Amino acid sequence: MESTTRGILLLSIICCLVLNHAQGEADCESDKCSDETSGAPSGCGCSTSRTHDGKTAHATATDSKSKVSNSHSEDENKKYPPHKYTEQINLESPYKRTNMMAFIPGGTFNMGTNKPIFLADGEGPEREVRLAEFYLDKHETSCAEFELFVNATGYVTEAEKFGDSFVMEKYLSEKVLKGISQAVASAPWWLPVKGADWRHPEGPDTNIKDRMDHPVQHVSWNDAVAYCSWVGKRLPTEAEFEYACRGGLNQRLFPWGNKLMPKEQHWMNIWQGEFPYTNTEEDGYFGTSPVTAFPKQNKFGLKNIIGNVWEWTQDWWDVRHSPDFKENPKGPPSGTDKVKKGGSYMCHKSYCYRYRCEARSQNTPDSSAANLGFRCASDTLPDYLLSKIKMNREYGCFIFGILGCVCGGGRG
Repeated sequence: MESTTRGILLLSIICCLVLNHAQGEADCESDKCSDETSGAPSGCGCSTSRTHDGKTAHATATDSKSKVSNSHSEDENKKYPPHKYTEQINLESPYKRTNMMAFIPGGTFNMGTNKPIFLADGEGPEREVRLAEFYLDKHETSCAEFELFVNATGYVTEAEKFGDSFVMEKYLSEKVLKGISQAVASAPWWLPVKGADWRHPEGPDTNIKDRMDHPVQHVSWNDAVAYCSWVGKRLPTEAEFEYACRGGLNQRLFPWGNKLMPKEQHWMNIWQGEFPYTNTEEDGYFGTSPVTAFPKQNKFGLKNIIGNVWEWTQDWWDVRHSPDFKENPKGPPSGTDKVKKGGSYMCHKSYCYRYRCEARSQNTPDSSAANLGFRCASDTLPDYLLSKIKMNREYGCFIFGILGCVCGGGRG
């Protein structure tokens, strides 16, 4: 009797420890950072934005735009108030949920770099930043998660309102290509496609039926803010994103270190081959990959924090940074573009070497594209996730307790 009781108790403790165990730290490469910089063009077309009047900017990626403030996001917060995401809705999706969050402990890190690849992007200088603790989604927001929001609120994305969004030529059907007469001058493969939106990533003749676990695409900054507000979260600041991306490593290119392929394996979804002509798909994907694909990229247990799709941050774009120490920086108070981080499946070192933790790019808040998504952050863990964790722990310990009793074979 006594040994059986001890067995049950031990198994229950092991179960709880397993369920509480933090994500394992990825093996980090210790090789030194190379001084090599890319002399290739910096404009891949990814920063092409809508003009401030809502029309798509077809001519260049740097058309002039009027400065705007954060008033739009405040309006969206009123329309889609925080904590509207109920426990009932949290359980209604027929797809596997990917809305879990990772705890990111506060700390100090060196943001930016003194060895920038793209000077014009404001990657430097390196400066010391201290952040408070926060939570960050482990995965990019998937089509399935975004669909819950749309079904519950009737939200219409800006790509749907404007009627078009950007897609790379290589992903379009002949039928869609025949209807396009404009392109981005600096990146002729980057095309405005009528009918392209989150439900139709490559135009009206495509759908997401088999891609519900892939990141939602064609979402503007305003769309991302609306979603994050609805689930009781927010967008991460640029500093938070970079801090989480670095995973405690100092001045490394990638979340796991400096080696592109740790253990000779692909750990992210980027372009292989000759950009923009041939994608050899050595990482297994031609376009986006599931948000759960590839190993956890660092000790925080984050997936696809670089690669797959660009991710919006809170901050307004600025390329002038003070080297002085800052605490919980949130970027300038106003601007024309918002910062995006992480790179995408369209990134290649020869043309858009921006799948590095310090790399950055920008778009206007109403812009959308096939390689642009997001993930949310939060100061505290939302209640519906807390209750889910508590339920899983209690259920796990109960089941393991029963198994311990059965396996122990003891009698009352």
